[in-house]
Amino acid sequence: MSLRLAFAGTPEFAAVGLAALFAAGFDVGLVLSQPDRPAGRGQRLQASPVKRLALAHGVPVLTPASLRPEKGGAAADEALAGLRDLAPDALVVAAYGMLLPESVLQLPRGLPLADGSRAGAINIHASLLPRWRGAAPVVRAIEAGDARTGITIMQMDAGLDTGPILLAEGLDIAPDCSAGELTGALAVLGARLVVAALQAAAHGGLRARPQAAQGACYARKVEKREAWIDWTAPAPVLAARIRAFDPFPGACSRLAGTPIKVWRARALDPAADGPAVPPGTIVATGPEGIVVACGPAPASDRPAAPAAGLLCLTQLQRPGGRRLDARAFLGGASIAAGMAWQGPEAEADGD
Repeated sequence: MSLRLAFAGTPEFAAVGLAALFAAGFDVGLVLSQPDRPAGRGQRLQASPVKRLALAHGVPVLTPASLRPEKGGAAADEALAGLRDLAPDALVVAAYGMLLPESVLQLPRGLPLADGSRAGAINIHASLLPRWRGAAPVVRAIEAGDARTGITIMQMDAGLDTGPILLAEGLDIAPDCSAGELTGALAVLGARLVVAALQAAAHGGLRARPQAAQGACYARKVEKREAWIDWTAPAPVLAARIRAFDPFPGACSRLAGTPIKVWRARALDPAADGPAVPPGTIVATGPEGIVVACGPAPASDRPAAPAAGLLCLTQLQRPGGRRLDARAFLGGASIAAGMAWQGPEAEADGD
């Protein structure tokens, strides 16, 4: 059975999946992506990675701001007409960036499933559903300290990531893995699984199963205001947030009035006695990093005395500069014990 597909996606994560469809020889007749956005220092309009890849393969791309005609206007009408004219067997979706109306989900003819039903739209979702439904599953998994995540190929329905599971495979989260690194690994896994799902459907062997009734949680969209480091939080929590917010929005704090990005940090032994200084105070500097006092560890992880936690910052970035390891960063700055980082209240200053 030869499958004719439409594809909807925007960032590099989705482009990896689209590239796999091209490589596997699937007939992709139409691609939907988010509109071009300003990017870079010059804020010039740039096409999404999915749009660039599709055009390079000669596939038409439509970029409505919404697929609802009352919001997207003529561009939405054009996209809906394009899907109707193509009459794809399936619409493959990956990090598209907008909700699909039920009317769109019903347009594809549908992939044949083993039980005789059909799946019109399938999604490459970066978690093991039902955990982390929503917009930012990778970020929230790292932030929560999850040891494992994965990819779910799911049949889309009117709910938010609530449809039946077609394929799923887990992936361990390394203790020092950033959101960017994990997204890259999941993109490769998702690309492999979506090809496997489509090939299984072409041979009548694709099966759907409902999501588990328990364990669902929501991965809300990441906002820039979350970037500000709250030094009263325990060191392991801060280390996880710093990794979760790499590359976006990038954890940050102010030192001597200058906003600094913190890209890498590690929590020091929670059993060690921390100094009696306010959270955010630098207690030591050296080639290995900048050691900062933060909130105490949870009671189960520390001795009876509520010692301050300690976080060692190992990779930082000044405004307009490059990411630097601690040794290089300290080489160009006058930073010493006793100085204090400013917490999230600094956001009120306008950054």
